[in-house]
Amino acid sequence: MKARVLLVALCCAAAAVAQVPREVHGSHDAYAAPGVALAWGVLRGADEATTAVVVRIVADPGRYPWLAVTAIDPFSKQERQVQRPAQQAGAFDLRIPRAQFADYPRTELRLFDSAAHAQANAPQLVIYYLGVPDTTPEFVDAAKLDASLSERIARARAAGGGNPR
Repeated sequence: MKARVLLVALCCAAAAVAQVPREVHGSHDAYAAPGVALAWGVLRGADEATTAVVVRIVADPGRYPWLAVTAIDPFSKQERQVQRPAQQAGAFDLRIPRAQFADYPRTELRLFDSAAHAQANAPQLVIYYLGVPDTTPEFVDAAKLDASLSERIARARAAGGGNPR
């Protein structure tokens, strides 16, 4: 009987560990891992109010077809949903007003393997950033930003960070 109780307890513990998402600190302006790649850039506007941070996210739809993005104030723990869970196909450009990072500096990119996990907010991978990476390039020309994001994602993949479709 004790052996059976111990076996059930071990199985429950293993299941609980399996449910915990892998969390990674994305400290650079370009990041790649198996199934996902991303790059950050800033598109300067006429003033700070019109300046946007752009994060291009490319996820393998076979591995992470759903994505959500949450901004968090690390002091109050208040969360603001930047991107509701949505099914993604191909590259996705997330635009965030740069001024938002003053109040919500932590950005979590939550990747899900199914609609059910997205609805339950049970991500398989969380890539988080504490502010805009220091090395993030800034552009006044949207075409140059676009080219830079694509090039840096390709470089991050080539450096061994996986190859999302």
